[in-house]
Amino acid sequence: MKVENPLVLSNLLCFSIYACSREFTKLYTPILKELNITYPQYLVMVALWEHEPLSVKQLGNQLCLDSGTLTPLLKRLEEAGLVIRKRSQEDERSVLISLTEKGMGLKEKAKSIPTQIFEKTGLTPEQFEEYSHSFKELLSALTTKKS
Repeated sequence: MKVENPLVLSNLLCFSIYACSREFTKLYTPILKELNITYPQYLVMVALWEHEPLSVKQLGNQLCLDSGTLTPLLKRLEEAGLVIRKRSQEDERSVLISLTEKGMGLKEKAKSIPTQIFEKTGLTPEQFEEYSHSFKELLSALTTKKS
């Protein structure tokens, strides 16, 4: 990497990613408010809509979150009647997360969210796909390097 002055915000890749993440969260906030969930809760729900039940550990791995961050999210989702936390019968140390009927029903209301967000970005489908692919590769490189 050759940057003339690495200690300038606009030269930091990590800052650009951080700022983009915050802007995406702002796009999601009013849409998710209608569903009465936050962006982190939405990510939990998306993971569960894709594969459920999931253990807290599996969910944390998928979302790149530790159990200390994930547990309060899950408690709030359980209080909202969207998920159930239950100890695994095979391994009592493991807690399984399942959707309630209300949680499954929320999926139908959430189906249009990805399209709404895409439209708000102003990107072409090709640009969106290119960014998505690049960030997945970067995440893979960062998580592989960390291990």
